[in-house]
Amino acid sequence: MIDIKALLGQGNPPLVGIDISTTAVRLVELSQVGKGATDYRLERYAAEPLPRNAVTDGNIENMDQVVEAVRRVWKKSGTRAKHVALGMPPASVITKKIILPAGLPEDQLEVQVESEASQYIPFALDEVSLDFDVIGPAANSADDIEVMLAASRREKVEDRVAIAEASGLKATVMDIESYAARAALDRITAQLPEAGAGQIIALFQIGAQVTHISVMLDGVTVYEREQPFGGNALTQDIVRSYGLAFDEAEARKKTGDLPDNYHAELLTPFLESAALEVTRAIQFFYTSTPYTRVDQLFLAGGCALIPGLLDLVASRTRISSAVISPFKGMQLGSSVRESQLRLDAPAYLVACGLALRRFD
Repeated sequence: MIDIKALLGQGNPPLVGIDISTTAVRLVELSQVGKGATDYRLERYAAEPLPRNAVTDGNIENMDQVVEAVRRVWKKSGTRAKHVALGMPPASVITKKIILPAGLPEDQLEVQVESEASQYIPFALDEVSLDFDVIGPAANSADDIEVMLAASRREKVEDRVAIAEASGLKATVMDIESYAARAALDRITAQLPEAGAGQIIALFQIGAQVTHISVMLDGVTVYEREQPFGGNALTQDIVRSYGLAFDEAEARKKTGDLPDNYHAELLTPFLESAALEVTRAIQFFYTSTPYTRVDQLFLAGGCALIPGLLDLVASRTRISSAVISPFKGMQLGSSVRESQLRLDAPAYLVACGLALRRFD
């Protein structure tokens, strides 16, 4: 069994959060200036693009390219911290809540967890990295505790640890990306009226290839799903329509340096598709859970700030909607430009959540 710090994010400071996504490596370093939910300072953040196919579906396909990007982003950021929190894609991690007897010594608890894990993990235990976290007393039994089990194929964890080591860094925390995003979201929820109590909050992280949906109520995830939709669909349309290489199409998509017919013929249909994906996901949430409302919808990811998307989503869903900034309410370090941060922030939700593990 791996160290309990590993998958569920109980690490030792100081560290920085490094998010390795399909398209980029993003780094965030935070410091604490108080004890409240907003008492943090964003000291620095940075990103480095990844070559296409260096990371595919969460799998590291080209170790050297990813290591080089991590080295560059660490140097660009100006941080001196060598301890890092990294994330695993949710699809690479099996999580399961289990009930175990309360009061077991640590070694017996580990034995019980391994015994339970063998029922849920479709691999031999010596092929996985396994961890657990005691959530608290079981709801229906005073003699039991609820435990969160997390397991991933060992080579997937080791790939990320190797990337850190080859970059001159030490992977102190290995978290789950969706858990890290929720840690960042919890800060934002705490700033809502009455700290968001009783509010059903939906988070849509629109990435390059996948949209990850999480719905929370009072800090508990009540629904989670991934849909195969992302910003690469628009990039591919640009490639086909204008005969550009993928990397050039991606760059021009961000700058808007495209022919006059781009908005009408490519961007508008993409926005319509994105809004439809969000609407369908909300409807599926309603039909597959006991819940019949969403009170607040947040958009995150690189696509969140595409002009027109937020208004279209709000109009189609009729839900209060906003583009999330994980750094809302934080002080800003001297190297952070607020005007640039407003454009960058929605893509840093996971990196921010990873950086917050410094304070657990």
